[in-house]
Amino acid sequence: MTPTEIIELPTGQKVERLFINNEFVESIDGKRFETINPSTGKVITTVAEASANDIDIAVNAAENAFENVWKHVSSSERGRLLYKLADLIRRDLKILAAIESLDNGKAFGVAQVLDLPIVIQSFEYFAGFSEKINGEVIDSSDDRFLYTRREPIGVVGAIIPFNFPLCMLSWKLAPALITGNVVILKPAEQTPLSALYVAKLIKEAGFPPGVVNICPGWAEAGKAIASHMKIGKVAFTGSTAVGKSILRAASTSNMKKVTLELGGKSPTIIFASADLEEAVKWAHMGIFFNSGQCCTAGSRVYVEESIYDEFLEKFKEHAASIKVGDPFNKETYQGPQVSKEQFDSVMAYIETGKNEGATLEMGGKRHGDQGYYIQPTIFTNVNESMKIMREEIFGPVVAIDKFKTVDEAIERAHMTDYGLAAAVFTKDINKAISVANKLKAGTVWVNCYNLTHASAPFGGYKESGHGRENGKNVLDSYTEVKTVCVNLNVPI
Repeated sequence: MTPTEIIELPTGQKVERLFINNEFVESIDGKRFETINPSTGKVITTVAEASANDIDIAVNAAENAFENVWKHVSSSERGRLLYKLADLIRRDLKILAAIESLDNGKAFGVAQVLDLPIVIQSFEYFAGFSEKINGEVIDSSDDRFLYTRREPIGVVGAIIPFNFPLCMLSWKLAPALITGNVVILKPAEQTPLSALYVAKLIKEAGFPPGVVNICPGWAEAGKAIASHMKIGKVAFTGSTAVGKSILRAASTSNMKKVTLELGGKSPTIIFASADLEEAVKWAHMGIFFNSGQCCTAGSRVYVEESIYDEFLEKFKEHAASIKVGDPFNKETYQGPQVSKEQFDSVMAYIETGKNEGATLEMGGKRHGDQGYYIQPTIFTNVNESMKIMREEIFGPVVAIDKFKTVDEAIERAHMTDYGLAAAVFTKDINKAISVANKLKAGTVWVNCYNLTHASAPFGGYKESGHGRENGKNVLDSYTEVKTVCVNLNVPI
């Protein structure tokens, strides 16, 4: 199955432009940039590139929509619109999965059965909060009436990454909109097309003009969002380095609220008491899913010494069976890296690993002769001083080592600046819970990996970010709490 058998490319739909005030418009200066098919390295189309001036126009449109329309829309109506958007995404699921595969390189089958259901779930989950975002009455004294209100912040900026374009769009838009905010969203420059298609669906769903604005662009657009004086909150998912720059920009402008979901170098701990076949299967999911382009990627695998050799052999066998190739081939599991820049970065890490003295067990080379494919790569004989054990690679590269004791496993798991996720494999539930409770990570999977749900808070410790996505917790970061105190002693 080819992309053209599933979808007429967005070029025929005139959506490769900025989406501002419910209209697709060219950028002020007319600049455009290419978006590349990572499976072939060839241009798909060109997209309008937002400048700081375009962001300013979008912010003004959003502010006008918030003040004059959106903050007066009932919570139940906001929920209805989110449900409608979810229905439209469900209707066009194959189209969106195809765009995602074409622009990002992820397997079409995976996008269909994993990515898009998560997107739909997110919009429907937060739509369900439409009449449940409430303040409270505080019992203080007989001579006063004390209560709180939860109010929207106003204009929110959202900056999302290339690895899960639609999922990250839903994780930002759904909680922001249901709490009554308006949004300026910048998709990743590598993968703008699916967000622009969703913009078309947003208009079709009936969202008022200016409530959602989608502005593809590069660093200039991101910086403009982070520093804009009329934006009251920024939600960012991406690298730790860029997250820090956004935090600086926000703090030196108007002290806007910032939530950051950043990088990871997540440990997978496999005990001798684990179901070995299950551990192998899920550890593979942890590192090779989405071509290793996951912030939660289980790129450090620690295996108890007594089962290390058997685990490694089975793990290598499983890796050798992975189908790498065309995302539109129904047998494909691993597609290409998203761009040549990302391909070159991962290949550089592989060379560094070899130069540092790690043993390359398998892979480590380009797959095929076109596109940005990399073989599933396994290193052993590693230590935490190595760059491949310290830095986020964001590719199909895993380092596997052995440990003797529980304390050693936990100590080594914590030898990182990150704390986004971790996994524990054992049939001993007491050990599983004990280790999970000790690990400094925002999510700990037990006997599984990369399972998410809209109701489960997601975020990290240390340099993996600030705040949480998903779950009812995220609603706090999109609202302001106002206390109202009424003096009951004043005669009426």
